[in-house]
Amino acid sequence: MKIVVHVCCAPCLAGTLDAFGGLGDVLAYFYNPNIHPLLEFRKRLKALEVFAERRGIRYDADREYGLTRFLELVAPDGAGRCPVCYRARLGRTARYAAEKGADAFSTTMLSSRYQDHDAIRRAGAAAAAETGVEFLYRDLRDRADDGLAIAKKMSLYRQQYCGCIFSEYERYKDTKVEIYRAKQEC
Repeated sequence: MKIVVHVCCAPCLAGTLDAFGGLGDVLAYFYNPNIHPLLEFRKRLKALEVFAERRGIRYDADREYGLTRFLELVAPDGAGRCPVCYRARLGRTARYAAEKGADAFSTTMLSSRYQDHDAIRRAGAAAAAETGVEFLYRDLRDRADDGLAIAKKMSLYRQQYCGCIFSEYERYKDTKVEIYRAKQEC
């Protein structure tokens, strides 16, 4: 079986690779117009490239920074953004899988404890219905810690939030971290 696996980040791929690889020939695909800011997008893409090179994994990536496209899809306040984001990313992954003649597609987001698995499953099923490529749902949350451990051991970048501008705000809004503190003069 030929499988295209949507990759949100290298740690999630590290944790799920064995599960997907056991099903067939895997092609990893990075498509994440939601990731913000640009440097975060580049860090995640670079981490995937490094991981793929070290592990000999075939991958492809949409390297276009998609903030404008993402913001056009979601409400101005970010309400209800996750299902919209899942549909966009899995829809594009399914179309890519069809272009590549794959039998199925899935996503590494299934390893996250923070993602809405029911919404991912619905988005995957809708994309499958549109393209005729099977969506493989697997609950891989038990592999999240393994992925983080592998990424840490390989010194790969590990992000601190889902990726979008709204999740970045939610992650850091209650922190007291200061970026710069001027020296106090006596």
